[in-house]
Amino acid sequence: MPQPLDPALVAALAADLSAAPYTVEGLERAWGRTAAEALGRDDPEPALAALEHGPAAPAGVLGRLFVLGATAPADEVAAALPALGVQGAVGLGLVAVEDDRVRPLVDVRPYAVADESGVSSWWIVSDQGETALGGELPEHHVLGAGAASSTLAQILVPTGDGAVLDLGTGSGVQALMAARTAARVVATDVSARALDFARLNAALHGVALDLREGSLYDPVEGERFDRIVSNPPFVITPRDRAGVPAYTYRDGGFRGDGLVEAVVRGAAQHLRPGGVAQLLGNWEVHGDAEATRRRVLGWAQGLDAWVVQRDVLDPAQYAETWVRDGGAQAGTPRFRRLVRAWLDDFAERGVTAIGAGYLTLRKPADRPTLHRFEHLDTPVGSGVGAAIAAGLEVHDRLVALSDEGLRDAVLRVAPDVTEHRHYWPGDADPTVIELRQGTGFARTRRVDTVAAALVGACDGELAVGPILDAVARLLDAPAAPTSAAVLPVVRELLVEGFLAFDRPFSP
Repeated sequence: MPQPLDPALVAALAADLSAAPYTVEGLERAWGRTAAEALGRDDPEPALAALEHGPAAPAGVLGRLFVLGATAPADEVAAALPALGVQGAVGLGLVAVEDDRVRPLVDVRPYAVADESGVSSWWIVSDQGETALGGELPEHHVLGAGAASSTLAQILVPTGDGAVLDLGTGSGVQALMAARTAARVVATDVSARALDFARLNAALHGVALDLREGSLYDPVEGERFDRIVSNPPFVITPRDRAGVPAYTYRDGGFRGDGLVEAVVRGAAQHLRPGGVAQLLGNWEVHGDAEATRRRVLGWAQGLDAWVVQRDVLDPAQYAETWVRDGGAQAGTPRFRRLVRAWLDDFAERGVTAIGAGYLTLRKPADRPTLHRFEHLDTPVGSGVGAAIAAGLEVHDRLVALSDEGLRDAVLRVAPDVTEHRHYWPGDADPTVIELRQGTGFARTRRVDTVAAALVGACDGELAVGPILDAVARLLDAPAAPTSAAVLPVVRELLVEGFLAFDRPFSP
């Protein structure tokens, strides 16, 4: 990538991409829904076939070049980039010209995401993937916007208008999203190449980013932020083993899960009081679930911590996933050698499984009160970021609220909650009662008859205490023990979003 960037060329590129229109929808129109679905399976052939038999529309020409990684006639590229021109694209380092054909040097594709700030779209320039390269990725590969980018965007609480740190920015995806509302965005990366891509992507959208090169928190020593976001190189890769590539975008150079631990521990020194850090991560499992919980939460010294484990992979699954990610073909001798290196590394350190998920950390004004680790492997709904933000707020209210205060609170059932009862044939009473959410984490929680009756009566009219007392009388149960047993469940239902406070209360 040339330095410094020519602002006129960048502006011309943005104008051409907009006019194409080079969008997710524009590409789907160019090659059709079937081809778009095939691309989701890493199969470019249906898209290539559709473009060969269709008109040379600008979006299709640009998609063939920058998404599919195929060459295109120079005259078609010139028509698709009327403001920039082929030589302008060469000047930006996007393409090379060989005879009368244009060969792509980078990946440029539209990216759209819906999060708590609304629906936003960008063009993201990055290195070409294995489909375009026709083989394994180079170790200095800079990733574009992928599934992990979308996952992180989905879980983010509102960024706000303060200062944001994007730790390990890569091509700058999270920094661009944060810049929609933040007063200042600092984006760091150990890779100068990644920062070059982030610089181009920021310029392409007229966004000002403070880009800094360095490892982890080194570039921001002594600084504090209102938000930290990170999609760090969290992959647990064997160290010091011959022939095992270390990809900058995914392998942080730490042994085991030390990179994620370092990001979590460092957040305490770089968040302002009330500030929130959110990141994706992988962590090793050495014992049972409780040992894993204690270990991961133990990294968050001085912080509130909420860890959501979305998956647990055995060592073989994990190794195969990431060896394939680098481009090695399953069944080849190289694939088997790399998988064996991963398995030997895990065996030496007693790793029995690898957890994967996301972490929300918060700097408390006083002392930490939240230490939550939960395994949620079912599909989530919309509004996960809002659910996390609401969960943090409700947790704080409940910390200050005694059980007597909770009995005085008036609650409502969340509008996305439904109740499902399961009966054995012929039985009058249900064997299972479930509450299900339609949004957020889309949890399913089993409850007993008393909790179900309470939830059903939470319509914003009566307080919790009178409802519980009435349910106890109906079931001919003692009121005090019934209340003591159900109130902890009510607290969980509030944090998880099944119930909501109907109006403000005084602790």
